[in-house]
Amino acid sequence: MSAIVVTGTDTGIGKTVFSAGLAAWLGASYWKPVQAGLDDETDSAAVMRLGGLGADRILPESYRLRSPVSPQRAAEIEGIAIAPMAMAVPRLPGPLVIEGAGGVMVPLTRQITFLDLFAHWRRPVVLCARTGLGTINHTLLSLRALRDRHVPVLGVALIGAAEEATARIIAELGNVRILGRLPWIEPLDRATLSAAFAAGFADARFGSSGTRPTDS
Repeated sequence: MSAIVVTGTDTGIGKTVFSAGLAAWLGASYWKPVQAGLDDETDSAAVMRLGGLGADRILPESYRLRSPVSPQRAAEIEGIAIAPMAMAVPRLPGPLVIEGAGGVMVPLTRQITFLDLFAHWRRPVVLCARTGLGTINHTLLSLRALRDRHVPVLGVALIGAAEEATARIIAELGNVRILGRLPWIEPLDRATLSAAFAAGFADARFGSSGTRPTDS
């Protein structure tokens, strides 16, 4: 295991909560390359709190943008030029969870999307998808986009209520592994997330060789 990229089919689907659970599960560090929106708790702060990660396991963002909009738009508002291809994956002695922003095609500049960056990195991706109406279409389109650019896909992590028929059709039509499911958690804190992640992804294989962290 080295770096795993977490992306989603949309924004606000629980990608950061999943990233916190994954980082804790793997004993990994966490990196959010671009943070757009600083008024509320940042994603890095949320992962540190929910995953119980020490500050030494939270890598600083490459860009911290105030406006809660797409990175490209936030950078334009603030007069900042994002240089996506200059953001290299950090080399660490242990695993690293990297979280994107929003969905696969969210723009970083007027020419470059997160998909372009993922294709440049060639690191394995976990695609987070909510289980509500419309998720089949969004998930299959996102998988197609990733594969068209030869981005390795570890599998899909479902977030929300159990929808077995939805999971099955995504797995079949998308020719993809369903890694597990994280339910909506209330109350959400470190303990409840840890328990839910362990239950939902007990059989998942996140390592590059298809192994669980305890097997590697």
